Amino acid sequence: MKLPKLDFLSLPRDADGPTFREPWEAQAFALAVQLQEQGLFTWDEWADALGAEIAAAQRAGDADLGDTYYRHWLRALERLVVAKGAASQAGLEDTKNAWDRAAKATPHGQPIVLGR
Repeated sequence: MKLPKLDFLSLPRDADGPTFREPWEAQAFALAVQLQEQGLFTWDEWADALGAEIAAAQRAGDADLGDTYYRHWLRALERLVVAKGAASQAGLEDTKNAWDRAAKATPHGQPIVLGR
């Protein structure tokens, strides 16, 4: 089954363009655009990966109200960077865990700094 091509008009948006509820959503969006521009993947590959994530979520019961869109975006991005060899699944997990530890150890209002 061929999945639909990415349609940027389907992104959560307002009159000025894409909208993001959290900073991480904008960062995931920008990272996908940057990695495509650098040639890690094509827009067709991206559309297929994102479409597959959305379809899987819908099969698992996601109501598809728009509030989970960027979670699908992030999962598609993670799968693509692993598939393309730009990162490993273990490396992604290590980084997520490091961010979680750093966030929990950081006082509210202070910048989060990862340990070196």
